[in-house]
Amino acid sequence: MLTPSSWIVLVLAAAPSERVVPVVGNDGLRAALLAARPGHRIELAAGDYAALSGSELRGEPDAPIVVTAADRAHPPRFVAGIHLSSIAHVTLSDLVIERATANGLNIDDGGSITDASHHVTLERLVVRDCGGRGNADGIKVSGVDDLTITECTIERWGRGGSAIDMVGCHRVVIAECTLIDRDADPASSGIQCKGGSGDVAIRRCRFDHAGQRAINAGGSTGEAFFRPHDANYEAKDVVVEGCTFVGGLAPIACVGVDGVTIRFNTIVTPSKWVVRILQESTGERFVPCRGGSFTDNLIVYDGGVVREVVNVGPGTEPESFTFARNHWYRRDDAKRSVPALPTPEVDARGGEDPRLRPDPFDGVEDASPATTVGAHAFVDERNR
Repeated sequence: MLTPSSWIVLVLAAAPSERVVPVVGNDGLRAALLAARPGHRIELAAGDYAALSGSELRGEPDAPIVVTAADRAHPPRFVAGIHLSSIAHVTLSDLVIERATANGLNIDDGGSITDASHHVTLERLVVRDCGGRGNADGIKVSGVDDLTITECTIERWGRGGSAIDMVGCHRVVIAECTLIDRDADPASSGIQCKGGSGDVAIRRCRFDHAGQRAINAGGSTGEAFFRPHDANYEAKDVVVEGCTFVGGLAPIACVGVDGVTIRFNTIVTPSKWVVRILQESTGERFVPCRGGSFTDNLIVYDGGVVREVVNVGPGTEPESFTFARNHWYRRDDAKRSVPALPTPEVDARGGEDPRLRPDPFDGVEDASPATTVGAHAFVDERNR
């Protein structure tokens, strides 16, 4: 088995070529990355690899640079973190990252603020047991545009951090990912998009006790870190659809977001709130949290546990949020299932047991009265 050593520090160049590059060990990985060109597919043998730090890894639109497992059944394991800066047209797939003392995987724009890393794809990564008590993330992305994260699993990250934390990222799709934390001593958040992030879609993901805020649409960012620098919102045009949330303090928090769509999700037994509408970045520069749509969701909750179904903080525009066609089921008092909301709901449904399957991530039984709402009812219109 390979033994972790010191950080591999790389400065990478690019020129057109196409080939598979087999790699065994840290020295082989170092050489392959130094020689990487557009179209190279770097296939790593199973084993333990050292932490990795690199910059200027650049593929091309039809010839990305791919770093992946030689055998998906035996993925290589980075027993520490990976940090890549100023990259473009790069895919990382079928890797395991674990026990990093800080962020597990960190991808950024090298601090340029105006020159984003772009066209980055993360597929089937496993990131686990990273970070300690502080603000450490499973996957941290800052200044990355055209980002796709699919079929990744993130388990247990820093208590003050996020499973996936985005600062100033645009045109992002996070799909079919699984986030698992714990009920006791939860992390801060699951997926967070802030700092001027925009056009973010979170689809068909599973959140299992995934932090105090499983999704934090927005947040609080130091003004120097916004991308673009003059953004007047923490996040804009965020879509959450087809996801399932089990446990957690609040499945979804809308925090200084300018436009958020929450539709066809299943929310089961949150411990304090279902949705939060908050404003943490204040001042004349920032628009109030506004423009939310919460529709066609299935919510199963305990009224004696949930403090407020929708928690509204100061400096927000709750009247700009709309609610429609949600199915509410309060397990401890079915007759009071439909809650008071910031604005009147259109065609609210409630009081009937939706008959969840034993594992809520499996949806509802065939005879359920809630077959037309929730994650199981989500249809991705783009695939029609």
